[in-house]
Amino acid sequence: MVGGVKVELPYGDATLSATLPEGTRRLSSDPEAAFAPVADLGAAVRAALAAPLGMPRIRELVRPGAKVAIAFDDHTTGSFGPIRPVAIRAVLAELAEAGVSSSQVRLVCANALHRMCRPGELARLLDDDLVREFGPRLTCHDAEDPEQIADLGVTPERGFPVQVSRLVTDSDLLVYVNTNYIRGFTGGWKSVCVGLSTWTSIRVTHDPDGMSMSLNRNRMHDVLDEMGHHLERRLGRRIFKIDTVLASPTEAAHVLAGGVDETRAAALEIQARRFPPRRGSAPDPCDVLVYGVPDGSPYAIWASLNPILTLISMGLGYLGGMIDAAGKPGCTVIMAAAVRDAWDPVHHPSYRDVWERVLPQTRDPYEITARFEGEFARHPEYVDAYRHRFAFHPIHGILATHPLKRLRRVGRVIVAAPRDAHVPRHLGYEVAESVEAAVAMARAVHGPGATIGVVSQPGMPMDSDRPRR
Repeated sequence: MVGGVKVELPYGDATLSATLPEGTRRLSSDPEAAFAPVADLGAAVRAALAAPLGMPRIRELVRPGAKVAIAFDDHTTGSFGPIRPVAIRAVLAELAEAGVSSSQVRLVCANALHRMCRPGELARLLDDDLVREFGPRLTCHDAEDPEQIADLGVTPERGFPVQVSRLVTDSDLLVYVNTNYIRGFTGGWKSVCVGLSTWTSIRVTHDPDGMSMSLNRNRMHDVLDEMGHHLERRLGRRIFKIDTVLASPTEAAHVLAGGVDETRAAALEIQARRFPPRRGSAPDPCDVLVYGVPDGSPYAIWASLNPILTLISMGLGYLGGMIDAAGKPGCTVIMAAAVRDAWDPVHHPSYRDVWERVLPQTRDPYEITARFEGEFARHPEYVDAYRHRFAFHPIHGILATHPLKRLRRVGRVIVAAPRDAHVPRHLGYEVAESVEAAVAMARAVHGPGATIGVVSQPGMPMDSDRPRR
């Protein structure tokens, strides 16, 4: 190849150099604008609490002796700065002004169906002093403990079931500390109605068509809003929210406080200045899309990767948004991925079962959901591992297959330079020794005039981005 477009693609824990044909288009889903970090995080939090959106101050919402719960995002949000402990201490100071001592406060990690955190991991999210001070009053959410769950019936509009932790219903006030906005995916009522809920409620939005990153007209948050409004009507009081928009994995750019709806609306307005619509990235869709897959996943923080996370959840899911935005129907997707036949039996025990038993039968996520959802959601051994051995809930292995729906648009997937070539072939993907070889394979199908786009993706924040003390 004479000349060509030289690129560095994320690959494993490093990058992979490749030379693509002349005329290759550079596409990007990176943020359009960078945010500067706040100069003083503590001051920013206190300012937000002093002027909450749509609600009175916390000190005006409680009386002496009130029972308060403070919930916070788990480790999967990719936020590793000090926002959690700083926000929690600021809330405790507000409560103290109202005569509520910290002994009346419970802390809960809103891990939903993600794995619970070990004490040392909670200390990394908070700090040693908070973990020591709260002791048994610091817990992780257990979506499978019926004694911890309150059933609030169904929404009157569309009949969505609303189940939440009793820390929400039995406290006089719930304050939720949201630590990151991932486009339009996180924040809002997802924090409470997913993070502190059960599979019965979560399954309403967690199907192959239910999840959405959209900043506008987000179908997932339309459902969650309905559930959250029903929750507040049943409680007879509002949830107080602290929302954070990050400048980097360790630094906050904006801190908002107040009602759930109000803080989400303000956060989305900020996010809209940062992310242009993806569908404007490629006015003329491409025949071939090329991108790299790093060794990272929200679900492998303080854990290990596995092929489902790399090739489906990340490869087609978190990194696959540009397929719909910039790929022609029947396009070829080329992923540079250093995937291995490696599994984490402690944190992801159900994943290998999905890989070995489910995916050989079908790679249609709708069929997977219909045939296997009930079995995995109730699998006694895997549920016990979720409750007692720091494992992801067994249904999570099924949920991670949902991005396979993009294969309905993609003609073929070629994985370039896998460490273990049989792994992508297990999914029906093709394999090439290099990105250049993969492009040649794609051009053999689409023709020498095939339009090729190379996609620059936002980095996946990992705990290694967090400075060590």
